[in-house]
Parts: sequence; C-alpha cells; structure tokens
Amino acid sequence: MHPVQHPLLYQVTTRVWLQELSCRFGRTVMLDEVPDDALDRWKDSGFDWVWLLGIWRLGRVGLAISRNRPQWRHEFTETLPDLREADIGGSCFAIKGYSVAEGFGGEEALARFRARLAQRRIRLMLDFVPNHVAIDHPWVELHPDWFIMGGEADLGRSPDNFIRLPDGRILAHGRDPYFPGWPDTLQLDYSNPGLREAMASELVSIAGRCDGVRCDMAMLLLSAVFERTWGRRMPEFWPEAIRRVREARPDFLLMAEVYWDLEWTLQQQGFDACYDKRLYDRVCHGEAASIRAHLSAGLDYQDRLARFLENHDEPRAASVLPFERHRSAAVLTFLSPGIRFLHRGQDEGCRIRVSPHLIRAPEEPVDEALRSFYADLLATLRLPVVREGSWQLLHSHRAWDSNPSSEDLVGMAWTGRDGNRLVVAVNFSEHAAQGFLGLPWEDLHGRCFRLRDRFGPWSYDRDGGDLLRRGLYLDVPAWQVHVFDVSPIG
Repeated sequence: MHPVQHPLLYQVTTRVWLQELSCRFGRTVMLDEVPDDALDRWKDSGFDWVWLLGIWRLGRVGLAISRNRPQWRHEFTETLPDLREADIGGSCFAIKGYSVAEGFGGEEALARFRARLAQRRIRLMLDFVPNHVAIDHPWVELHPDWFIMGGEADLGRSPDNFIRLPDGRILAHGRDPYFPGWPDTLQLDYSNPGLREAMASELVSIAGRCDGVRCDMAMLLLSAVFERTWGRRMPEFWPEAIRRVREARPDFLLMAEVYWDLEWTLQQQGFDACYDKRLYDRVCHGEAASIRAHLSAGLDYQDRLARFLENHDEPRAASVLPFERHRSAAVLTFLSPGIRFLHRGQDEGCRIRVSPHLIRAPEEPVDEALRSFYADLLATLRLPVVREGSWQLLHSHRAWDSNPSSEDLVGMAWTGRDGNRLVVAVNFSEHAAQGFLGLPWEDLHGRCFRLRDRFGPWSYDRDGGDLLRRGLYLDVPAWQVHVFDVSPIG
C-alpha cells in the first residue's frame, strides 16, 4: 500500500462497536467476524486508516475502580440512564499488557482483521500508552523500581496522586501535571534505563502487529515535562524509541496526542503527525483571524498535523456546534493539509460522548442534515486534488473601503498534480461577508473559468484575467461555505 500525502483516518472505539454488532447479530462478534459490508463502507468512504481504540488487555483492579468510583458512575448514568454493571469495562488506558483482549478474539483475530483491511488498502492504527500502566500490571511485582515511589508524606499531602498497595508500598498514579492523577493507573519512571528499554521494546512489538500507533499524551515523556512533573531527570525517550521502530518498520506511522504547543518539539523528535488541538480550539471557540493566523504556519509543520473536530476526549461536535457553524468548522478542519481524522458517529450527528470506560453507547437518532453534509465532505476528501495536491492559504481584501467584513473570510486553494483546482471559501462569522479572494494561479489569463460549488447549486463563469487582477468576488451569508471546482470553459 502506498501512503497518501493527506490521509483520512477513522477512529473506532472497539468495545462499543463490537457490542453494537453483537446486539445486531444476536451473538458475540470477534474482530475477525466483522461483516465485510462494514469494512467496505470504510473503503467506499475513502478512509486510508482505521484507528481501533482500546484493544489491549485490561486488569481487574482498574475495572473495580471504574465500577465503584462515585463521580465516574454519575457520568456513566448520564450517558446511559439504563446503566448496567456489565456496561462498565474499565478504562482502555489502564493497560495490563500489550496483548489483544481475548474478548476481541486475541492476536490471531487482530491479524486476520488487519489482513482484511489491507485487502481494501486501509491501514490499521492501534494505541500506545507510554506514561502509565494498570495497577495490577505484572511489572509492579517483577520490576518495582520501574515506578515512581512515594512516602507517607506524599500520600498525606496529595492523596489523589498516590496509592498505597496491599503490600504497603506507596506508588504514584499516572498523571498530567495540571490535573489529579488517574486513579486506575501507576506512573512509570523514565529515569530508569531498564524501564525505557522495556517501553521501547513494547513499541517495537506493537509495530509488528499494525501499521501505525497513536501515542497517548506523548508530551508527558519529554524530558523537561517529566522533570517538571516528577523532579527526575531523564534522557529524551522518543528519538531512540522511534529510531528502533524505524529500523524494523520504515513505513510505520507514529501519531502523537500532544498539547501545550509542543507539537513542533515532538515532530522534531520523530513523530509523523501530532494532534492539532490549536485549530480545534479556534474553529470551536475562535474567530476567522485566529484561524488564518494558525493556517499561515509553514507546510513543513502543517503537513504533519492531525486535524479533528471531535474524538473520544472532546465533546461531540454536534452537541456544541450549531449546524451552520459545525459545517464551516468541518470544512476548515478537513480541507486543511495533514491527517484528517473523524470519530465514529460524527458523520451521523451523534451528540452523546461515550466514556472510554464504557462498552455500550446509547441509541441516538441520525441527524439527516449532518449525514448529507458529511457525505458531500467525504466525497470531496476522496478527490486526488485534496489527497495528493498542494495547498495554499488565500488572502482576502475588502470589496469596498468601508466594509471590513472580508476579514471574516477564510480562503484556501488546492492544486492537483493533474492540474485540477479547488477553491475553499468560508465565512466564519454570524453576519454576511463580502470581499475578494486572491487566487494563486498565474495561468488564468486569457481564458474563462467555471466555478461549480460542491456544497450547493451555485455555478459561476468568470474571466480568468479578472480573477487574476481583482480576485474572486464573494458575498457569503453567515457561516456559509463554498468549495468550488475550478475548470476552464471550452
């Protein structure tokens, strides 16, 4: 399979998906028993990658914590008013071992599932959770020095961040330094060379069973972050671990979940792609100017960002964005360069976020307007011009001096290797906007061009010379989007 320059990735919460299939067929469905039509739909939709979230073996201690922690249980009952004990499966980030859970069919089922994806030219992404492990991980007994240890003072001062084990040892929970610890996990000590070697080996092992990984909270392993959080120095982990993976699998893809503006740092340490939380925040809460500023970064950076509008951590986009803003945010997000990743249910307008602790999702009605929009968007994302073409941010200028509304327009252009062209124009505001978009193509002069909108009935014929001199004039209603195919007439 040949990699795509700007691929499309689909995130699937494995337990929830297989539970739905099992209910539909009236029997337990393993990974290798997923019907062909489900995989064919992914292929037909244009997905290059499928990310199976949460396939690894979990522990009993984490399950008990998930089922007995009152604040978590309150969240679970808000999601599932008819919550059953069996609906709580434990966090898929409290991993006891990197072997496929038997409930999914084990390693052989994963291998067969991956082979079926490969037949459809779809690659498989899995999880790597490097910062912490489950409380009942075998290393707790075999390698106690691989964990951050604490004392009575730590437990008394910070009970949310430490735990006393049955044998009396006090260990730290895995945590983000800005939040309390995750109570179903233990923090790994990356200042220990044996631990670093073991985790690099785990990553190499995972690379033999899939085509890419999404590395959970990858920035927590940066030496500066680790030292600030735990007061211990460590060599940088990622460059050496990634080097070892590349030796075994040169084409393996590593995608980092990363925040705090550390994306470039992790790209420089070897990651192929990093979460673009900054764009997510700006399309959900910001304005056009902030989006343009973010999209003005160099393509050496942008081509290695993973753009999303929701995932298992964020609220469902349909629950926080009205339809018009949802549509404009999606066009800006997914018609930018980089990896575009969608979350299962997003294209049907699901509104209820399902915790990674749960194995069942509530039934929700399909939002037909959003489903129709995403069908058009996915059709556009299948075009070679936006999969393999070159991208440019366009500049807008005022239609007349006293009208500043052009500042609310965000424009982009795609140029395909075959000469096909696409212009994207979004009015990212709650009022109408007028302005001219400058176009990047010097060969427009002397010909006429037809601009046909892929998201509406609009079609315009324009003189190429005028498009070069003045730009493309736009009068766009609030939150409206245009995605024009640009082709010569005659």
